[in-house]
Amino acid sequence: MAYPNNSVHQYRKAAVNSASPLQLVIMLYDGAIRFMNQAKDAMEKRELERQNEACKRAQDIISELMSCLDLKQGGEIAQNLFALYTFTFDRIVQANIEDNPVLIDQSIQVLAELRESWATLEQQSQANHSYANAS
Repeated sequence: MAYPNNSVHQYRKAAVNSASPLQLVIMLYDGAIRFMNQAKDAMEKRELERQNEACKRAQDIISELMSCLDLKQGGEIAQNLFALYTFTFDRIVQANIEDNPVLIDQSIQVLAELRESWATLEQQSQANHSYANAS
């Protein structure tokens, strides 16, 4: 018996397997933002179990982003990213404890701005790649 979510799962798996490193980072941001929005929705509906699960999933993604940073070779940029990830992680924890969607919004804003920066880098990378292949 085929499950409707199986095709979604297969699509996501293919997208991840064919993604560039920059695209993977963008996907992680998208996932964290999606889970934070789910947490906010659950807060509004007083669905504490769903709220907690969504917060935990967002935290897991942010932890993954933190673990991928090379603080020695990445220098100041990696250290700044680590500080921003720590800020968002802590805000999500606090938001979950206090049922405070404003703290979630702060985290979403930080990640949305970072996501935009990574998306710009990806576009520039693709443009440079296209230019190099046209030469």
